[in-house]
This record gives sequence, C-alpha cells and structure tokens, in this order.
Amino acid sequence: MAHQPSVSVSELRGPKTRWAWALGTFFGAGLLKPGPGTYGSIAAVLLWYAAAHAFQATFGALAIGTAIAAIAITLIGIPASTIVAREAGREDPGFVVIDEVAGQLIALIAVRPNWQHAVISLVFFRLFDIFKPWPIRKFEALPEGTGIMLDDVVAGVFALVVALLVGRFV
Repeated sequence: MAHQPSVSVSELRGPKTRWAWALGTFFGAGLLKPGPGTYGSIAAVLLWYAAAHAFQATFGALAIGTAIAAIAITLIGIPASTIVAREAGREDPGFVVIDEVAGQLIALIAVRPNWQHAVISLVFFRLFDIFKPWPIRKFEALPEGTGIMLDDVVAGVFALVVALLVGRFV
C-alpha cells in the first residue's frame, strides 16, 4: 500500500469528516507540494524543537513527552487516516501525513534537542519512510489506517536507532 499519486483535495466530492481531515493532513501540511510527507515530517520536527526549547525540559522529560505525543498521535491517527482514506476513495492518500508526524516523533524520542540532531533524525526517518526496507513494507499491508500509520511507526523506530548511533559521532 504505497502512497498513491497526488490528488487535489478540491477534486474530491462528498462529505468530509472535519476532525479527521484536519488531523490526517496535519492541519494542511499534507496539502503542500511537492512531497507532502516531507512537509509533515518537517512540521513534527519544528513543533518538537519549539517545545523542547520553550519548556526547557530535561532530556528525560523531553523523551517521555515526545514518546507520549507519538503514541497519542498514532492512536488518533489510525481512525483519522482510515476515515480520510475512505472518504477520498484511496488506500493511502499522499495528503494524509499524520503517519509521518507520528513516525518522525518516534525518530526524535531520545535525540538531543539541537538542530544538528533534529536534521539527522529527519533525514533518516524520510529515508526509511520512502524506501521502506524489510520489515517496514510488511506493515503497509495491514488494513486501512493501521497500515497507513504502522509502517511509519516502524520507520520511526529504525530512524531513531540509526540517528542515535550516528549522533554519538556528531
């Protein structure tokens, strides 16, 4: 279930469940072109970075807060992405980016809150999300919003591990 070719939301007919579309597109980030998934990931990094510096949380508190946010977004993202996919008549619409937000937050869980490590996390998450090496691709096959979300969750875990390894040398 790879992201399908881009379709304009204005081209879609029929009723739309507002809360699901707002969250599914991450408040419009998924409507940006080209590469809506990258915009969703960047939005997650910017929010994480802003929160890390605004709240000046300890490293542990930031990690716990990021993990809680990632879990919450994943749990909300499954029904939201299911609804949007159904209403759009597509298996995995490219404009649904709540999955990238959840995966990117996972990739940021234990990363030092500076721009260098944020960029490392972003790059590795996008690489794992785009290329979907085994076993990430297997999670895409799960039904509806579960498949939409969980392949990015697993990509986020992979990106976190690699970013932490690379981060030790940067």
